[in-house]
Amino acid sequence: MLQLERAKNNPILVPDQSSGWESKAVFNCAVLHDGKAFHMLYRAIGEYEDYVSRIGYASSSDGILFTRNKDPVMYPERNYEKYGIEDPRLMTIDGETYVTYVVLSDYVKNNPSVSTALAKTEDFSHYQRLGIITLPGSQDKDVVLFPRSNPESVFQRFMLLHRPSTWVGPQYKTERPSIWIAEGDSVTNYYQHSLLIKPEQTWEVLKIGAGVPPLKTKEGWLVIYHGVNAEHVYSAGAVLLDIKEPSKILGRTKSPLLTPEKHYELKGDVNNVVFPTGACILDNRLFVYYGAADKVCCLATIDLQEILDYLLSDTCSIHSE
Repeated sequence: MLQLERAKNNPILVPDQSSGWESKAVFNCAVLHDGKAFHMLYRAIGEYEDYVSRIGYASSSDGILFTRNKDPVMYPERNYEKYGIEDPRLMTIDGETYVTYVVLSDYVKNNPSVSTALAKTEDFSHYQRLGIITLPGSQDKDVVLFPRSNPESVFQRFMLLHRPSTWVGPQYKTERPSIWIAEGDSVTNYYQHSLLIKPEQTWEVLKIGAGVPPLKTKEGWLVIYHGVNAEHVYSAGAVLLDIKEPSKILGRTKSPLLTPEKHYELKGDVNNVVFPTGACILDNRLFVYYGAADKVCCLATIDLQEILDYLLSDTCSIHSE
């Protein structure tokens, strides 16, 4: 059974007790490598009463040791953000950098509805808000955009993966929150939705959601996603999608690649959580960044060809039992 290898100095980012806005938790980080440096956006909590999230920025030359900014780079500004901005993901489309992030309709303690918004940045300091890109009432999160246009695809130019939690039942052909694929005519407008994968294994029986933006490899689009079992343990798996037809599944892990084992994954604000939200490929090695126990940011790696070969093997065949 293939497993990701945890970084020896995990966690790589922890709460800063001297900073009010990130003193309680820093987790669920997005990471983008631009060829020179690693850029990280992470969710931060400074108080537990209202649990309003902000987004911080950190940078690194090696993807392991990060230096963070003193102040948050994104904080609630618009009406649709005022109860918190959460779980950023970073991707590049046509040479421009975008971030998806979750927004809340009310305080966390009031069980709010959730949506996903989009922003664009040129310098990781200033962000142009582009508004909510998910459908009203869908409780839609875990939204990741395919990172660049794909002219050879039978799909249109803009594609994303998302997890609309209310799309369950016979009419949706799934009984649990699942990962859907959508296409549209702009980076903010998606209208054609189809079910991509749904929970199948015991480690993901409650729900699944896209973790990191799809990574383009020679074998296909590599997606690391999370699954939740009946005991509410969050683990990470992977799926490989066809490069020209992303709705076609080439392989999918039957067992998790990473599941909570270390103390920083087992105990935190939410126990037993491994939640992947960022990934990069550097020197033929896959770097997977994840939030652990809703408390800290961590890193796990694996040889890129090894995971691709595994996903294309009989072990991960979508036709095997």
